[in-house]
Parts: sequence; C-alpha cells; structure tokens
Amino acid sequence: MQSHEDKVTSRILTILGKANEPLETREIELILNNITRTKVLYRLTNLRGDGVIFGKHVGSGKGTWIWWK
Repeated sequence: MQSHEDKVTSRILTILGKANEPLETREIELILNNITRTKVLYRLTNLRGDGVIFGKHVGSGKGTWIWWK
C-alpha cells in the first residue's frame, strides 16, 4: 500500500506528464485539492532535486515556480 506522500508524488507526476505546457505551483495545488501549498512545493522540489522533473523560479521575491516533465 502506498503512503500518502507516495500518492501525492504519483499524482504530481501524472499531472505534469499530461500537461502540454509548464504548470505553476498554484495550478498543481488546485488540481490536487486539499493538499497544502507547502506539501506540494516540498514534493515538487524533491522531484526536481532527484532529476525526475524540471522547475524554474520566475518572478521576484517569493515569486512563482513553473514545473514540467
């Protein structure tokens, strides 16, 4: 049985795999529903660090991240 974190990771990978363009963190968060921004950003950052997905910080300050696979 998958843990909750593994399910979130799987869903993120599915979302990015089906996307035709890079998605912002907020867009992914809205699709996932009921998962906090912190958890989504944490999983995305880990996936990026592992080289599974790509991400780029755009904007200033807190800014926005875009993600793609």
